[in-house]
Amino acid sequence: MTTIMVTGVGAIMGYGLLRSLKRALPDIHLIGTDIYTDAVGRAWCERFEQAPLTASEQYLEWLQEVTMRHEVDLVIPGIEQDVQRLSDCREQIAGLRCRFALNNPLLIALSRDKWLMHQALLDLGDEARIPSYLSGDFSTLSTLLGLPFILKPRRSYASKGLVRVHDESTFALHAHLLGEHLLAQPIVGSDDEEYTVGVFGDGHGGVPASITLQRRLAQDGSTAKARVRKDAGLDEVVGRLCKHFRPLGPTNLQFRRDGQQWKLLEINPRVSSTSSMRTAFGFNEAAMCVDYYLHGKLPVQPNIRDGFAVRYIEDYVLHDRAHF
Repeated sequence: MTTIMVTGVGAIMGYGLLRSLKRALPDIHLIGTDIYTDAVGRAWCERFEQAPLTASEQYLEWLQEVTMRHEVDLVIPGIEQDVQRLSDCREQIAGLRCRFALNNPLLIALSRDKWLMHQALLDLGDEARIPSYLSGDFSTLSTLLGLPFILKPRRSYASKGLVRVHDESTFALHAHLLGEHLLAQPIVGSDDEEYTVGVFGDGHGGVPASITLQRRLAQDGSTAKARVRKDAGLDEVVGRLCKHFRPLGPTNLQFRRDGQQWKLLEINPRVSSTSSMRTAFGFNEAAMCVDYYLHGKLPVQPNIRDGFAVRYIEDYVLHDRAHF
């Protein structure tokens, strides 16, 4: 029996992975991990292990013990922090009996810092780049970027920590963080013109499978509503970027349409938090991970069903006990 371990199963991405895996591979044995013992993902896995903090000194020792004890075949990281730590520790984990669903290490490194990605796009001369600045006073930046403009954390995801600057007083509150922690960008497009593209990269610049969703964000930065879209112009941009950055495995590219141009917000070299939505439309990147990382089989383009998805809060209730 194949045993898959998914980390961070208390988060949308983690428990979405569990449900997507069970949907495609009902006989698979799932191990879920999380730092919290009451993580809801416990409801969709056979065994659960409480994990130490990913950044802790004990993490790698814990990982080795758990994967050996459960005879894990594949680890799929379900949170951003795990992707980064595991990528940093490739040499240490190379000796473990299991495999890890990890992307191109260069792309993972670039994705950590939006300024590094901006510089890479600048060197490439790609039109998808959004102009970005690490310095400047309010007068200079408002002239360059217009009002309002945004201050965005260099190292974050899901629109966390983003500040819209409408006036000098707002800018003054955050100006001291510009450079090391924040960068300034114009607002491109609108909230109605945001798109998330899921690809499964072959590591050489090819995209054997993809799906595009037009989406609306919830307040926490995750996708609240999405509908399947197809746009040849966006496909061309995605193909161009993937040819350069060479993603390997599940990768999420986020865009906004600005007039007739497509502007890249970020690349996330991991399974997306919209994984469960994508599965419902025919794009099961969790199952693709099993085929590729365990059997070396790249996906072929699946038949993507048309449709619309809404994410909502649901309760998981246990009546026979006070805890999982």
